[in-house]
Amino acid sequence: MSTIDFILEEKAADIGNFLVGRLLPFRQKRNIGPFVFIDHMGPAALKDYQNLDVPPHPHIGLSTLTYLFEGAIMHRDSLGNEIEIQPGAVNWMTAGKGVVHSERTPDYLRTTDKFLHGLQIWVALPKQLEQTTPSFTHIEADHIPKWSEGDLEYKLIAGELFGKKSPVPVYSKLYLLEIKSKTKQKISLVNQLFGESGLYILEGSVSNQSHTYEAKHILITKEAHLCEFEMEADTTVYIFGGDPFDEERFIYWNFVSSDREVIEQAKKDWQEGNFEKVPGETEFVPLPPNPFKKENEK
Repeated sequence: MSTIDFILEEKAADIGNFLVGRLLPFRQKRNIGPFVFIDHMGPAALKDYQNLDVPPHPHIGLSTLTYLFEGAIMHRDSLGNEIEIQPGAVNWMTAGKGVVHSERTPDYLRTTDKFLHGLQIWVALPKQLEQTTPSFTHIEADHIPKWSEGDLEYKLIAGELFGKKSPVPVYSKLYLLEIKSKTKQKISLVNQLFGESGLYILEGSVSNQSHTYEAKHILITKEAHLCEFEMEADTTVYIFGGDPFDEERFIYWNFVSSDREVIEQAKKDWQEGNFEKVPGETEFVPLPPNPFKKENEK
């Protein structure tokens, strides 16, 4: 990726009872375009007694995107949605003024050995939509645009690129692109990307200007429109970014907003039980004292 600004390796973090690799945010870069948070879940081999269990927790001011490579997650939310996400599909939940959801291993897998691997992403909403009515969209895998160019396979998970458009209902100019290489390939995205851009190496390696970067590294560009790099055989990367917002975004736990007072009110509402409940769920995640302290101190 020409004009690389800096390179970081994912950090371990806990969500519920599950260990993930945290890609964003970090001290040097709090957001990339409208993307404010990315977690790499797994890959994890779970025994018959191990399960993903993230009890009901709230969100405001953002859209969440869940994308799995392996395994399954049962999503339940305060809008009444209950749907299992499978590999290649997209769960897109827009929190707006407030939504609550849980994420658990489906019942039929809870007493068997299983795998779980995927990405969980937060996309900030434009200022005028931060308090919009919550909504939820599930896009099946076969509806996501995908195409091949020689030994390269592309998938446009969200946003618009190359004259193609994902059916995921985004609210700002952005892109989330998957590229897989079967053989060593040079990739040129010059004048294809826009705004700010990051590249995450899921597997394999990427080379640029005599430097090689391995899996679990994230590369941030200085100028997205000059993006060029070389992929080794059997490499998978995710390129994400878009136009940044004019206003700063503040993050506290699962709350994102351009207004600190809105976050303070959300904290109070969660503690006082004023969010809508998830049907069928009785547990909940308590408000943590300072969830991003470690990230802020790096």
